[in-house]
Amino acid sequence: MRLFRSLTAAAAGCALAVLLTPGAAHADPGDTIALPVRDALAALAVADEDRTGYERTQFRHWIDADRDGCSTRAEVLLAEAVTPPEQGANCALSGGSWYSPYDDTYFTQARALDIDHLVPLAESWDSGASAWTAAERQAYANDLDDPRALIAVSAASNRSKADQDPATWQPPAAGYRCTYATDWIAIKTRWALAVDAAEQQALSAVLDACPNTPIEVTLAR
Repeated sequence: MRLFRSLTAAAAGCALAVLLTPGAAHADPGDTIALPVRDALAALAVADEDRTGYERTQFRHWIDADRDGCSTRAEVLLAEAVTPPEQGANCALSGGSWYSPYDDTYFTQARALDIDHLVPLAESWDSGASAWTAAERQAYANDLDDPRALIAVSAASNRSKADQDPATWQPPAAGYRCTYATDWIAIKTRWALAVDAAEQQALSAVLDACPNTPIEVTLAR
């Protein structure tokens, strides 16, 4: 289950985490790093985006990685439920309730929710994933090891966001924007993705009104 994997990764991270600042020694995939969020933003590479060749099908997603009958989508719904749903045959979910932090709204039907890639697939392609292998893109699209990567949100808010970055889209719930910017930076750090200049400026502007909280990230690349 997703929660177990997340707790296991967190426990391992406590033993391996090192405090890094911009210009510090390079960390390798599998290492867990900890640093203030503004330092993490400053450490991200800045590069122009390029969507040439992007197709969503290049990111195979909603797989059943652990073969327990539940797809990635179902795993996220189970992990993030406020009230746990009943799980039937083939991981069919009924009942339960969920909170969509993008728009500060509760839902009682799983079908009303989308599972959002916090950093959209197209955005990841633009900022580095175009050079990845198919296996790496699949791992990104189904990342259950960092609970910030995939999030259950209202279908309306997810489709409003689409493939936009923080320069052109922010969660309608203003109280969530600090968390959104911090988690965006964490996922870009985890997957060694770049930011473009407008995106960097927008994230910096959000963080100006937020605590400089430390983030802990286990590097996937």
